[in-house]
Amino acid sequence: MRLTVLTDNHTYIDRYYLGEPALCFYLEDGDQKILFDTGYSDTAVKNAEAMGIDLSGLTMIIFSHGHNDHTRGLTYLWETFDLRNTALLAHPLAFAGKRYLGDLIGAPFSKADCEARGIKVMDGSGPVSITDKLTWLGEIPWSTSFEAVEPIGEWNDGSEWRSDYVRDDSALVYDGEDGLFVITGCSHSGICNILMHAKTIAGPDKPIQGIIGGFHLMEENRQLTETIRFLKEAACGMLYPCHCVSLNAKHRMMTELPVAEVGVGLELEIR
Repeated sequence: MRLTVLTDNHTYIDRYYLGEPALCFYLEDGDQKILFDTGYSDTAVKNAEAMGIDLSGLTMIIFSHGHNDHTRGLTYLWETFDLRNTALLAHPLAFAGKRYLGDLIGAPFSKADCEARGIKVMDGSGPVSITDKLTWLGEIPWSTSFEAVEPIGEWNDGSEWRSDYVRDDSALVYDGEDGLFVITGCSHSGICNILMHAKTIAGPDKPIQGIIGGFHLMEENRQLTETIRFLKEAACGMLYPCHCVSLNAKHRMMTELPVAEVGVGLELEIR
C-alpha cells in the first residue's frame, strides 16, 4: 500500500505545498484509491494537483470522525470532481451536529447532502473490509483507564445537545508482510484503545510495524506517560505522530520511542 500525506499542520522545508491544521491522507491499495479524511479546505485538492495525484478516480472517502478539520474538505472535492462513483465510509455519528465552546465544529453537511451528490454512504459503525489487507475498525471499545475520559464539546442527537465523547472516532489497519500498520485521524478514542482493537480485528499475535496520524496528545499528563509506556511494551515500529500532537508530546515520545517527522508530501510504501 502507498500512503501520501496531502494535508497536515506541517510542511517540509523546500517542498512548497500547503499546510493547515487538518488531516488528509491519500491511499492506494490494489485498485482502491482512497482519501482518509479530507482536511478543512481545498488544501488537499491543491496539494494533490501539485504532486501529480489525480483525485478524479477516487473509489472511496473515509472519515476518521466528524470534526470539520477532517470532513469540511469534502465540499471542495465535490465542487471539483464527480463523486457519483465514490463511496463514503463513516460512523453514523460523524454526521451529527457538533460544537465546542459555542462554535460549530462538525461536518457542514448531512448524510442526505452527500447522497444528493450521488455519493454512496456506508455505515462504519462496525468493522468493514476495504481490501484483502485494509480494514476499517468501526467503533472502538474503550479498554484503558487513561484515555477517552473527557468529552470534546457536545453533539446533537436531533433534539438536545449532549457531551460528546466522539464515539464516531475510528481508524484503519493494514495487515502487511511486516505486521500491522495503523492509520488514525485524531485518536479521540485513544491510540492505545485503537491499537488493541486493531490487533483484535487483524490478529493479536501480529506485531505493529507502524502508526501514522493524530494521537491527540497535547499535554504532559498521565495519558501521555501511560501511552508512551504502552507503546514501548507493545514494541511498536516507527511512529509518525502528526496533526494533533504537541511539540512537547513529540519530544517526550522521541526520548523513548522511534518517531519520524511528518509533513505534507510524506510518502510511505507499506508492505
